[in-house]
Amino acid sequence: MPLLRFAQLLLCCACLLPACQENDPSGLSGDGSSVTLTYTESTVPLVNPERGFYGGAIDIRSASSPVSVSAAKAVRAEGMTLKYVGFYLTDFIKGDISQAYLDMIQRSMDAMREAGIKCVLRFAYQNSESSKPWDPTEAVALRHIEQLRPLLQKNADVIFVLQAGFVGVWGEWYALLEALPECRQVALRTPQFKMRMYGLSAKDTLTAATAHDGSPLSRLCGHNDCFGASNDDYGTFGNETSDRVFWKGDTRYTLMGGETCKVSDYCKCAYSLKDMVNYHWTYLNSGYHSSVLSRWKTSGCMDEITARLGYRLVLGSVSRTAKPEAGKDFALTIKLENKGFAAPMNPRNAAIVFVDKDGKISRFPLESDPRDWHPGAHEVKLSFTLPAAHGTVYLALEDPLLPGRPEYSIALANEAVWDGDRGWNKLFEL
Repeated sequence: MPLLRFAQLLLCCACLLPACQENDPSGLSGDGSSVTLTYTESTVPLVNPERGFYGGAIDIRSASSPVSVSAAKAVRAEGMTLKYVGFYLTDFIKGDISQAYLDMIQRSMDAMREAGIKCVLRFAYQNSESSKPWDPTEAVALRHIEQLRPLLQKNADVIFVLQAGFVGVWGEWYALLEALPECRQVALRTPQFKMRMYGLSAKDTLTAATAHDGSPLSRLCGHNDCFGASNDDYGTFGNETSDRVFWKGDTRYTLMGGETCKVSDYCKCAYSLKDMVNYHWTYLNSGYHSSVLSRWKTSGCMDEITARLGYRLVLGSVSRTAKPEAGKDFALTIKLENKGFAAPMNPRNAAIVFVDKDGKISRFPLESDPRDWHPGAHEVKLSFTLPAAHGTVYLALEDPLLPGRPEYSIALANEAVWDGDRGWNKLFEL
């Protein structure tokens, strides 16, 4: 069976107090109905979820040990929130995955959840072209997906993205859309895979109207495992023009990540930063390729890359009703800027949280979706009935699959705003 047809079958079947101040009267609106507070951007590196360099990459085979809690905590201790985990199904190439191996997968997921990190996940059978057979039969691969589906559904909360596996020596193909919860994306190794499978041209990218709608196209993203290695990134861009145009447009609405693999003229700081902007990079391997990472450090752009991978949300100002009264309308206008390379890509529960002086909590969801907060300036408006005249106002950007876990909430890149115990960003007190 042709490889593309096999891939299509797989896809189908497994288809602190804020650093702010009220402005002087000249900063008030003309009728004195609102006051504006301003905030200071932080220069301290942030440990934010679902973005940045990933650490502690590991390949797990049947004779291996699962990810340990200590190893997962070590990743977070180094200032990272992502870990690459590859599960190699080599010993099951002719039959079912053993229950012992399935249990090992679950223990790995449990360890990462306890440690407060997520995984870049991949399944494959071989990692050497000299090891054959590279893949099982179609029936066995589909059976494996069927076995893995309950684990993928159960552990979606700690799966950041799934890099497509099951076909090719390093698992560089499609699969698992149906087995993976709808809120998660599957990353394909080249733009051509997505374009050819759906007959797309360079201009047929996702748009604001079609992004995040749960369709297969909205859930197929990319990973480039030879970023900046050559003019075509070692075959990532088969058609240098159309493939690049497609990924520049499509990655505005889908995840983009991977790793570097070789020093070249195309991984100099100027090139790398430009490409990370153009292709909306969210995550990168912190351990490979060491020579490329060293170049970025010595050339002076590593700090910028570290700060801007994925999203970097900086609060500029908040305007609020000048004279708050309990039981009356209270209006907020939040101005922020995303200085990162990309928008947050997985769903977020975005809300204003009001805590009154007695500790009672009220939540007011934002109509604005953080997945639409692309690089650049944004204004978010909200009006609600104020529960009490005195209290504290927060902006919460929580993970809907991990409520009550501050490690998985987004911190704004501002001084003295983040409340790490609650996982909320403190805007002001009334």
